Amino acid sequence: MRTALVLGGTGMLKGCADELLAQGWQVVLPSRRAGSGPGSAALRALGGRGHVPQEAQGNQPTLVEADWSRPEELANRVRAALKAPADLLVAWVHASYRVPVLEAVAPLLAPDAPVVEVHDIGDINPREGVRDPILPGHPTQQVVLGFVRHGSTTRWLSHEETSVGVLEAVHRALDGKSPSIHQIGEVDTWAVRS
Repeated sequence: MRTALVLGGTGMLKGCADELLAQGWQVVLPSRRAGSGPGSAALRALGGRGHVPQEAQGNQPTLVEADWSRPEELANRVRAALKAPADLLVAWVHASYRVPVLEAVAPLLAPDAPVVEVHDIGDINPREGVRDPILPGHPTQQVVLGFVRHGSTTRWLSHEETSVGVLEAVHRALDGKSPSIHQIGEVDTWAVRS
């Protein structure tokens, strides 16, 4: 079974993680809430007193407790959850934690594992554009998340728009396409210059 490590996959990238699960991947999801018991959706799914939960159908993610400010601890917890080196890394980690977290999990990846780095437009330095990939030994697709313009108003991308766009980059990575930068939504063109 192929394994994907998805950093930031319990929020706006949940659709991406769900799609990988549906395709038969083992998905390891570090999450700040992994150790806090069932989430609100799980609690809503529970029946009344005496309800016997049924076993979940389909492939389920492996949740790992995460603290981005402790990258080595995070890597050790992920290592314990992995059955083999990860075949794919999808990472949406805040810029202040990105480098130490990705460097900490790098030894957990298969030697040829592709990487998809997701960047929020607010994390891009306008003078530098998108920085080089953090793990240069792995073929990397980079995704820059922008916004959607409707006439004179704008809005942030929806969870679905984000997941669909990131999944396109994941498929490019898995197909062995050349590393590139993908823009989802509108961004100021000066922000993505390489």
